[in-house]
Amino acid sequence: MPIDTLATWHRLVKERDVAGLDALLDDDAVFHSPVVHKPQVGKAITQKYLAAAFQVFFNESFRYVRELRSEHDAVLEFALELDGIQINGVDMMKWNDAGRITEFKVMLRPLKAVNLIHQKMAAQLQPPQS
Repeated sequence: MPIDTLATWHRLVKERDVAGLDALLDDDAVFHSPVVHKPQVGKAITQKYLAAAFQVFFNESFRYVRELRSEHDAVLEFALELDGIQINGVDMMKWNDAGRITEFKVMLRPLKAVNLIHQKMAAQLQPPQS
């Protein structure tokens, strides 16, 4: 039985369940960052970017405000406040017949938000200092 992709995604976001990403992502998933021009290809790197996003985006102000969906894709508009900046964006995702996410694209506005998210995501994605 295929995964109910959007219901699972919403549950993971609500519960801040990074570990649950493993079962939701396809092995060949591709992540499109709002600040990295090259697609990030593969489950491991997609999971790494989404796990960092869980830390940066999903604060108490984060909320989805609109959802457009079809059989194998969806666009989820979100809003949040971070460091006093109102951020608006969309998560665009595609999934296969099994319900596993094959593509995840994030778009953001305004420019101040893009710059802030770039800084905060870079800090999350840095290898630990030894």
